[in-house]
Amino acid sequence: MNPWDNRFQSDNYVYGTFPNEFIVEVQKSLALTSADVLAIAEGEGRNAVYLAEQGMNVTTWDYAPSGLVKTKKLAEERGVEVKPELVDLNDAVWTKNKWDEIICVFGHFPLELRQKTLQGVKKSIKPGGYFVTEVYSQYQLPYKSGGPQDLELLYHPEEFLQTFHDWRIVHFFMGEVVRHEGEFHNGLSHVIQLVVQKTNRDKE
Repeated sequence: MNPWDNRFQSDNYVYGTFPNEFIVEVQKSLALTSADVLAIAEGEGRNAVYLAEQGMNVTTWDYAPSGLVKTKKLAEERGVEVKPELVDLNDAVWTKNKWDEIICVFGHFPLELRQKTLQGVKKSIKPGGYFVTEVYSQYQLPYKSGGPQDLELLYHPEEFLQTFHDWRIVHFFMGEVVRHEGEFHNGLSHVIQLVVQKTNRDKE
């Protein structure tokens, strides 16, 4: 059993059932409807279910089976449909120009996998589509309000700015926010937020 599968075994939703505040804020401004959305490293499904409630066609990827079960349960309780898929990002197959939007909320991986995943995201979003993410920055460790206690798993702003240098930057922020999300995200935090749009001329 992987550690995330073990964490999600409990009956309660360890990161809560409400969506990430940044995701809510961004979706109001993007106003996407009937979009095909992928939520990667989505855990127990709180953000995916919210997006489905906004009328989107949502697929989730996670490698913790217990998280996928709770995603499906939460969706059923809220009266929406979400498609949970058991996917290890190390083995993910990224289909070109498939998604209108991809989100990643506090998905933290080793550097090599981060780079591979961001390239996959870049390939798989349709022209005109968006990548939206909020993650802990390299400065998060002393805050002790959530996230991995391993500097290697925290993000540097350059990773996003270099990867998406040829996309339209809709929003970029690095700094302090307050988050209260279940048991493990609580208090003042240091995050990176990014919204980027694939330009219609971008064929990669």
